[in-house]
Amino acid sequence: MEGRSEAWSDALAELVALESPSGDQEALARCGDLVAELAERWVPGVRLARPTQVTVPDLSLTLDGDPGAGVLLLCHLDTVWGVGTFPGGLHREGRRMSGPGVFDMKGGVIVGLAALAAVAEHGGAAGQLTLLCTGDEEVGSIDSRPRIEEAARESTSVLVLEPPAGGALKVGRKGVGTYRLRLHGRAAHAGLEPELGVNAVAELARLVDEVGRLSDPELGTTVTPTVFHGGGRVNVVPELAQLEVDVRFATSAEATRVERGLRRLKPRHQDAALELGGGPNRPPLETSASAALFAVAAEVGSWLGLPPIQAVTVGGGSDGNFTAALGVPTLDGLGIVGGNAHAPGEWADLGSIPERAALLAGCLWQLSPSRVRS
Repeated sequence: MEGRSEAWSDALAELVALESPSGDQEALARCGDLVAELAERWVPGVRLARPTQVTVPDLSLTLDGDPGAGVLLLCHLDTVWGVGTFPGGLHREGRRMSGPGVFDMKGGVIVGLAALAAVAEHGGAAGQLTLLCTGDEEVGSIDSRPRIEEAARESTSVLVLEPPAGGALKVGRKGVGTYRLRLHGRAAHAGLEPELGVNAVAELARLVDEVGRLSDPELGTTVTPTVFHGGGRVNVVPELAQLEVDVRFATSAEATRVERGLRRLKPRHQDAALELGGGPNRPPLETSASAALFAVAAEVGSWLGLPPIQAVTVGGGSDGNFTAALGVPTLDGLGIVGGNAHAPGEWADLGSIPERAALLAGCLWQLSPSRVRS
């Protein structure tokens, strides 16, 4: 692995330079073209599949092995950065590379390709290995979710190449929900007849604290009012106000409790009406879904002489939330080491690629059907 570090670093720079923000289908397709080219160059025997009737470009790389379900590797090609918006652009100095999506998660794509290359060159897969690169993870995976779930159902386990936390693997992720509270009041002249109106802004503002009190930090539940809109003209009693709410939860039971709490909210004025929209969009990745796979990774790390592999639970969601909810064992955070995801200065440690690729390749070996049966 160490001997090919420079080639992998160069490929990552090329991949990051092909900026691919969510929603830009042409940019995502170009990015997929490069990943396909790298796979054909590095992974003997790889099969490529690029569905033609999809709304978001994606790419599936498969390394065939013995019959039977194998392992699904998940990654995404889209980033949160619009073309040309990353401060300073792509920059590389020593082991450190900064650029749009280098950490989240184009570095993980390179780690995945490097691991598949190692497996292919050392006897091939003992079961089918599939690397699925999607193009809309950063905006909720609305279009790619069916593809992800279909591939997961055909697999014995799922390894997600999102970045780690420090070097720790992500054994749990909170579920995510987004809600919208719309309060309907009644317009009136703010100077002449304010008493004839029902002030939607004032009515909804009274509920903001109640929304926040649905949080339960001890259970890892956060309910955060984030965006408030209301009114249109300064001299008109506003007839409509809207509040957007971000919800994070560690268990499905907490998601249910929060939604019930939101539905119980009532405006004070009898003529005001409150409408609730939205809901959970990612189920939680509970630690029970990752425990067995984490034990495998810890054992592989020990073989490799790495420092003890650490585990962490985080608040952000990933496509691994979907696969875990299907009952498929799922482990996250196997991508490149770095930091500052979604922020200026996003960076990746190029020197971590060989180590992370070796860890992933070892996990793939251990999770092959023949090894699991033995």
